[in-house]
Amino acid sequence: MRIGLVCPYSFDMPGGVQFHVRDLAEKLLEQGESVQVLAPADEKTEIPDYVTSSGGALPVRYNGSVARLSFGPVAAARTQRWLAGGDFDVVHIHEPFAPSVSLIALRQAEAPVVATFHSAQTRSRALQAAYPLVRPGLERIRARIAVSEDARSTVVDHLGGDAVIIPNGVFTRRFAQARGAQEWVGTAQEPTIAFLGRLDEPRKGLQVLATAVPTVLQRHPGARFLIAGQGDATPVRAELAHHGSAVQFLGGISERDKTALLSSVDLYIAPQTGGESFGIVIIEALSAGAGVIASDLLAFQRVLDGGRSGYLFRTGDAAHLSEVIDEALTDTDGRLQRHEYAREAVRRYDWDTVTAQIREVYQMVAEAAQVQATSRRPNLRDWLGRNR
Repeated sequence: MRIGLVCPYSFDMPGGVQFHVRDLAEKLLEQGESVQVLAPADEKTEIPDYVTSSGGALPVRYNGSVARLSFGPVAAARTQRWLAGGDFDVVHIHEPFAPSVSLIALRQAEAPVVATFHSAQTRSRALQAAYPLVRPGLERIRARIAVSEDARSTVVDHLGGDAVIIPNGVFTRRFAQARGAQEWVGTAQEPTIAFLGRLDEPRKGLQVLATAVPTVLQRHPGARFLIAGQGDATPVRAELAHHGSAVQFLGGISERDKTALLSSVDLYIAPQTGGESFGIVIIEALSAGAGVIASDLLAFQRVLDGGRSGYLFRTGDAAHLSEVIDEALTDTDGRLQRHEYAREAVRRYDWDTVTAQIREVYQMVAEAAQVQATSRRPNLRDWLGRNR
């Protein structure tokens, strides 16, 4: 099958959607499918051979954060060439309403479209504003996928209809089999606690964790906080500077280092304050064997099965976060029970499972399109009879 994947967000600064598209493409290629990806990327950005750049991207405020999107005449022309040259059986567009190449591809695609919705918002001005622009392309969407119940609710509320839930994929075995890095491995007296995310994006919750740090260090003076991610963290650095080596800023880290980090630490903290529809890093951390503490956003509650896979704290409540960290570090039996539960629970997110579900959608859509095309094909005998 010839499959075209469209990613609206730039590969210059990878995030959850970009990683999802990349990993899905590589898994499909591994399984023998013909796959091409269209995504924004600067000329200097190294991209895989299967990726075609729609051109450079511009930072735009979208869905509660700053996204790097590609639009305009150049992006439209490149999208048109990519669609024409690919001769795809299915075009799989991620975030089809994003004002980037996804929206362009939705309007131009002639092949049947599968759309995946990643974001979750109770009220999305972006979706409301984009609706008049995308109405002509809606009929091309033959199947809708949502990565979570929250993303599905967004689709239903804004578009009507429904979507099948297929979660984001994670290479769970890769994290389960990874080796930790000695400098990040904790001990009973000196546990290590990790944060990973954009440092200057408020909804990622770094400030919530920073506020909890002093109380945690009072109870566990040997603890070390490892903070990884890109962005300007000057205010938080200044706030935590007097804690010395107890707080280490790692900066942006590679995929290999992320895997090693999650395989090393005792706890991974996800203190996000909103705008999350899933939690890929939470699944990665669980797969790597780290204990997870997350804010009680609905998306995180679902990923952690209501607290059976990890610990939950009240969103935005730094005092409660410090209490839950203390509980997780002292409650050895509770952490072990959650770890055992998580080891089985994460299997439903493994890329083998997720890819099989997505391929079933592709097959259904391609077969339906073929039947429709056949039914519309004129019968030569009938045509001759009508035109005698």
